[in-house]
Amino acid sequence: MATDKPVVVYGVSGYTGRLICEYLRELGVPFVAAGRDEDRVRDVVERIPGIETADYEIIAVDNDADAMASAFEGAQVICNTAGPFIKFGPAVVEAALRIGAHYLDTTGEQDWVMAARDRWGAGFAEKGRLLAPGVAHMYTTSEIAANIALEPGGYDTLDILVLWKGFPTFASTQTIFTILKADWFYLEQNRLVEWDHTSAFQVPVPGYHELATAVPWGGMSHPIWFQHDPRVSNVRAIGGVFAPEVMANVALTVRMFEEQIRPLDPEAQEAALAEVAASVQAGMPPRENPRINRSLDSVHASGPLGRSHVVIHGNSNYKQTGLLQAYAAYSLIQQAPLRVGFASACQAFGHRELLGQLRAFGLVAEPVVTRV
Repeated sequence: MATDKPVVVYGVSGYTGRLICEYLRELGVPFVAAGRDEDRVRDVVERIPGIETADYEIIAVDNDADAMASAFEGAQVICNTAGPFIKFGPAVVEAALRIGAHYLDTTGEQDWVMAARDRWGAGFAEKGRLLAPGVAHMYTTSEIAANIALEPGGYDTLDILVLWKGFPTFASTQTIFTILKADWFYLEQNRLVEWDHTSAFQVPVPGYHELATAVPWGGMSHPIWFQHDPRVSNVRAIGGVFAPEVMANVALTVRMFEEQIRPLDPEAQEAALAEVAASVQAGMPPRENPRINRSLDSVHASGPLGRSHVVIHGNSNYKQTGLLQAYAAYSLIQQAPLRVGFASACQAFGHRELLGQLRAFGLVAEPVVTRV
């Protein structure tokens, strides 16, 4: 059951998996489109524009490490989009480690990022392979902005804001509700400090005459990526969507969870959250329109004697995720990453290189940089 394709995309029945396959086609990378339901995977893949020019195969495989290791043997990279990752990720990571493949995913679950680092980071490093959870717009584009902000040196604090226009996919919605069960952290003087889940902030939006509501969004990945970075001691990352009615519902959901669901046992919690998530978004969202689906990543870096502000205006945040994943896989099949073991996208591939790819495909504008 081995494959001769260098890249596996697992979870292709979802929206993001389809976009990764689209960009792999554009980059000329042969791939396996995999998921638990072959008919659903085939239906998604056959709708990809220009798919007849791609070199691909479709594989149905259960979320089981043994089954995936057998099916994906021969692949060099696994791109995992099947969340919630704290639930479905371990089997995929185990399979990647067994076959000696690099592992990428699109997670927004801070607890999964920490679990992946602690459980498998050393094993991937020993094999010279990359373990990079969270290669996605909501984390990587703002990480690019953070690294640009840090370039002059002399800063020790990052204040990160991510906003986008649109609605989450089914998988993203599942993740949003899954992270309600976890503890969320920001970085303060090199220590992880727990967020109050009900925290919310009214923030000015660069480039707009308006305010937006942002929340810790599960803590996000940045405090974990920068936790052992000697340049940085403090990291807070918040995010949200531009639509105020959506953010109001987020706040209501958090309060509802704390009051009604958290007191339940873990099994009952999971069932209740799955039911709520399914009622919010159960289908494939419409394809992104760059005139509507805009993104904004704003990062303030500060130190004792200076400040730096970087803003990246973009569009189509899920397309950004698809390209980032596809380019990462494209790079990995040709050369070793800058760092092996647990690493973020910028640590593994370079923030300027990733920015160049997003710019080349028309997904972000030139960063706006202000230094004081």
